[in-house]
Amino acid sequence: MGYFLLRRTIGFILTLFTVSVVVFSVMNILPGDPALTILGIDASPEALANLRRELGLNDPVYVRYLAWVTSALTGDFGISQSFRVPVSELIAERMPLTLSLAVTGMLVTVILALVLGIGAAANHGKPGDWGVMFLAQTGIAVPSFWLSILLVLLFAVKLQWLPPGGFPGWSDPVLAMRSLVLPTAALALVQAAVLARVTRSSALEVMRLDYVRTARASGFSRQRVLWRHILPNALVPIVTIVGLQFASLVTGTIVIENVFYLPGLGRLIFQSISNRDLPVVQALVMMFAAIVVTVNFIVDVLYVLIDPRLKGRS
Repeated sequence: MGYFLLRRTIGFILTLFTVSVVVFSVMNILPGDPALTILGIDASPEALANLRRELGLNDPVYVRYLAWVTSALTGDFGISQSFRVPVSELIAERMPLTLSLAVTGMLVTVILALVLGIGAAANHGKPGDWGVMFLAQTGIAVPSFWLSILLVLLFAVKLQWLPPGGFPGWSDPVLAMRSLVLPTAALALVQAAVLARVTRSSALEVMRLDYVRTARASGFSRQRVLWRHILPNALVPIVTIVGLQFASLVTGTIVIENVFYLPGLGRLIFQSISNRDLPVVQALVMMFAAIVVTVNFIVDVLYVLIDPRLKGRS
């Protein structure tokens, strides 16, 4: 187990290093001049030259990369070229909304998927199974941004049950949660469709094993067999998809926050790309990539904890 964790940790660090090089390189080969974007086309050559020097754009690429990585390790991502405030302050201000949206979406996804997937497997070949698979296939085929529009038209415009967008802040928790219902649903329903199919397939595979038939023959209730014997042994593929989906939910907030006009990290990165605010874009892309890598690392560790058979091979 210790050797397994050591190998995974080294791989985790090397992956983050590679991602940082790629992110920095891509951001710095994009066409356009950040100084010209900030000051406008009417800026004088002297003003442009001074701003480039202030931003360090005249330094060699490797010098700028080392300076960026060294500062980022201490939590200093530089100054936003558009907002003229530290990037870390912008991220800290908008992080709670994005994390709340992603975590709530993941919880809804897992609950829906487990209930529907296990229920479909328990009723294999029956109308309940067909209905769940039809809904799951429909959910997979529907893009989240289009589902967002449909949810707004139904629940905000027609029924007027929920706000169509915007965020009132956390001062009123009730209004804040109401404003996140539709974005959470738009994120969770599509992901739940994928996870429900995986849960059903994994549960059906476990149901065919001998120990499940033995448990049924021993007189255990149907619920106990499903939740105590089948689900725990079907978790490995489920955990894989959950890990990937959480990373997808975090990055998927870029689209959802812009559809619902939420002031989170997704909207911030969209604004920063439009303004070519490189310090903010670099920090956010690196942060999203780090989340994906970290989640994959956690999933690798969970494999060994969930399936004892992997401990001998780790």
